[in-house]
Amino acid sequence: MITQGLNAWPVTTDPLTFTLAASESRNVIVAVAVPATAPNGATEVTTVQLLEATTNTGLGSVALTTRAFVPPTATLPPSGRPLVVMESYGIEEGGPIAPGQEFGLRLRMANVGRSAARDIIFTFSGEGFLPLNTGGVRTLSGLAPEERLDVVQRFLASPTLSGSLATITVNVTYNDPAGTAYTTTLTVTIDLKPPAYASGPARPTATPTAISRPQLVVMGYRSDVDQLQPGSIFTLDLEIENLGSSNARNVVMILGGGTLSGDNSGTPAPGGVSASGSDLSTFAPLGSSNIIYLGDVPLGQALKTSTQLIVNVNANPGAYPFKISFVYDDEKGNRQVNDQVITLLVYSLPQVEVGFYRDPGFFQAGMPAVLPLQVTNLGRKSAVLGNMKVSAENAELSNNVSLVGALEPGGYFTLDVNFTPYQAGPQDITVTITYTDDFNQPRSIIQTLTVDVMEAPVMETPMFPGEGGLPAEPTAPETFWDVLWRFIKGLLGLGSGRPQPTPITPEMPPGEVPVPVPVGPGGKG
Repeated sequence: MITQGLNAWPVTTDPLTFTLAASESRNVIVAVAVPATAPNGATEVTTVQLLEATTNTGLGSVALTTRAFVPPTATLPPSGRPLVVMESYGIEEGGPIAPGQEFGLRLRMANVGRSAARDIIFTFSGEGFLPLNTGGVRTLSGLAPEERLDVVQRFLASPTLSGSLATITVNVTYNDPAGTAYTTTLTVTIDLKPPAYASGPARPTATPTAISRPQLVVMGYRSDVDQLQPGSIFTLDLEIENLGSSNARNVVMILGGGTLSGDNSGTPAPGGVSASGSDLSTFAPLGSSNIIYLGDVPLGQALKTSTQLIVNVNANPGAYPFKISFVYDDEKGNRQVNDQVITLLVYSLPQVEVGFYRDPGFFQAGMPAVLPLQVTNLGRKSAVLGNMKVSAENAELSNNVSLVGALEPGGYFTLDVNFTPYQAGPQDITVTITYTDDFNQPRSIIQTLTVDVMEAPVMETPMFPGEGGLPAEPTAPETFWDVLWRFIKGLLGLGSGRPQPTPITPEMPPGEVPVPVPVGPGGKG
């Protein structure tokens, strides 16, 4: 068997030779390799000739046509950023959802970007759909490029739902490795079962059995410390409400999450609660354990509780999901658990001190001086600071703005500011340093230094020359002719002395008599 082509594309046959009896058939594979340089749409005609092995006589030929197809290049997202998308979604139970039914919504999420996505938070919301177990918040620690993971959130469809379609909104937030935040909003469509209509005589309508289940939800939370930092001690205030359909009894709140232990015999909490699986690596309780007994929470009732926590000194800046579990008994005594997730932000703010690197000395009103300022990094990490600006009221400043830059732990930056106060007394010197925090928000450090400014000394003016009087009238500069004339007067015996300035005598008001000044020995008063 011989193969040949017009463009000389590589061709192989399997098998190359074979024996074929009368009326027998056989499959032969003819493989044509398309070169990588072939343009899109190029064709190759391959001719396969069949020869008899003993006589080398041609038995026939077959012409095969091969066309090159080059797939289009996929458009990639901008380099350097993650891109989290939803590839598919579905209902775990399958089929349309009936009002009052509990179901699980499964999302297949993928990162089609070129960098990893971190701290992924999913927030579910939808009219007529009550989130179960997690309070409508799910998290993923991260997604590598081209990685795919499933996220499942369980819901309870409201009995009042009507129509054939309903929607659930999913808000997705995540960060790239550099800490830049991204947000994506997804909309999921849910098929609803239409109301059933039956023909024939009217029959009594069956009353559906309502699902009796409590549902504890964290409606709000806040910290008494605005910016949490490693080592910060703060009080976390929680507002909790029962949004279910029955009362919750013996409610226990577990910080960091917890599990059930024992059976569902209705043993009162906290005897059947285990907190061994709690995640308290970043936020740990102070003054009490992580198990807090709340008592009974009736249907529709809201309560507030507070707990004191500390941030681990080894925590890095970022957004931390903090899990809270509620373990309780329903009206039938069955033990149930609800998991809630809140998010706490941890900052790493610079700790700097502004002062003088030497004694600045004393300051006088109206006299220029120098403020020897120094900025010192007192933190355990390096700090990158922006511009440092020095300002003061009732004073003139120059050389008062400078870029600080990076400061290592214990490092310092000095700046000599020209300072001229206008008035005496305490003078406030305000130093403002700008920087950008861990969440790319502009912030500033403002510190105030106080210095004392003294009155300027009073300079007295004499009334007469040599005697405390008024200064004499100045004389005009002596010329060459004036010197020559004094020389001639000296030859003639008329005196060659230089004329002296005439003292200014103050005028006395009419009717007043000048008082003589007593003169002591030597002619001085």
